[in-house]
Amino acid sequence: MHIPVDQYNYHLPSERIAKYPLEERDHSKLLLYKEGQISDHIFHELPDLLPANAMMIFNNTKVIRARLPFRKRTGARIEIFCLEPAYPSDVALAFEQNREVTWNCMVGNLKKWKEGALETTVNTGRTEVSLKAEKVTKTSDGYTIRFSWDNPEYTFSELMEAIGKTPIPPYLERESEEIDKTRYQTVYSKEQGSVAAPTAGLHFTTGVMNKLKNKGISLQNLTLHVGAGTFRPVKSKTIAGHEMHTEHFRISIETLKNIKNHKGPLIAVGTTSLRTLESLYWAGVLSGMDQSFHHIKQWTPYNISTSLSFEEALEQLINATEQEGKIFFEGSTAIIIVPGYKIRTIDALITNFHQPRSTLLLLVAAITGDHWKKIYDHALNNDYRFLSYGDSSLLWRK
Repeated sequence: MHIPVDQYNYHLPSERIAKYPLEERDHSKLLLYKEGQISDHIFHELPDLLPANAMMIFNNTKVIRARLPFRKRTGARIEIFCLEPAYPSDVALAFEQNREVTWNCMVGNLKKWKEGALETTVNTGRTEVSLKAEKVTKTSDGYTIRFSWDNPEYTFSELMEAIGKTPIPPYLERESEEIDKTRYQTVYSKEQGSVAAPTAGLHFTTGVMNKLKNKGISLQNLTLHVGAGTFRPVKSKTIAGHEMHTEHFRISIETLKNIKNHKGPLIAVGTTSLRTLESLYWAGVLSGMDQSFHHIKQWTPYNISTSLSFEEALEQLINATEQEGKIFFEGSTAIIIVPGYKIRTIDALITNFHQPRSTLLLLVAAITGDHWKKIYDHALNNDYRFLSYGDSSLLWRK
């Protein structure tokens, strides 16, 4: 994996980064890349661009208001960015806690928080709750922090909703605003746990979803909670030196069976959906090899030789999960998809336009080959908007 990261660089003028969403979600531009050809469309035309026998895979994760503001008695502002729950580690259980919970966090203005607990008052709309934060242990990204509060009628989820701020991407270079509460969230978001949106889905409206259904296109959901690591820049000269972040995912056995039995084109909505599907493939491969299959390591796909089809891998994974007595498969993945990786699962990807030198851009290159340059040159030359609130693309595999 000695791929020079500089080969996946391009000049992105700051004015091309969309700082705010368009007024209408589905009025964003849509670049179609198919069989080496590029054409320009509007996102609400998507149902007309897809075959009726297609299946689309959506990530229904929901962005949480993960940035919690505190203030010391001295007046110093401290912001705690909740990354993932530590105890209990299950996301749903962590949100349901009504006395205390521990999260792995990053801390803004840490130098001002030398010792002791931080406290803030949360106005829930009905009453005021005192929320306390205490540092427990140092981590690679920050600290494990214990939150506790004085009113068991409220869950941590409710307190977060009342006081927290939407964790919009750092490259927007602005504070989160009221518009971000709804627009930095897909219309089909359901399972809370992400600290970044699966942004390919931000263009979908209920109207577009209904048109897809009416055409006969199958819409399936999985859940991958997007971590802050998705914004981690590649600092190494080659991709071999980059440590990929881990994200947790969940999918029902019913959905696995629907995907396995589907005969038409499979389309991933977003890189997170693709990352999950490819991880499911490797989980199936590992389960058939009688190996641990609930976590896919970064380089696992590059170290195993297999001719197993996606359908066969899913069959093995379904059997292994049912033998565990589960109706959901739950796992985690640190998989990295870069040029040279063989895509096993999808025919096309819907995705936004990504940062230079990013793992997401390398993922696009794994699907389109060197044509990614032509695609991005076209987008730059035709006024496409870039990154999270930017425009969209539908990329068919080369």
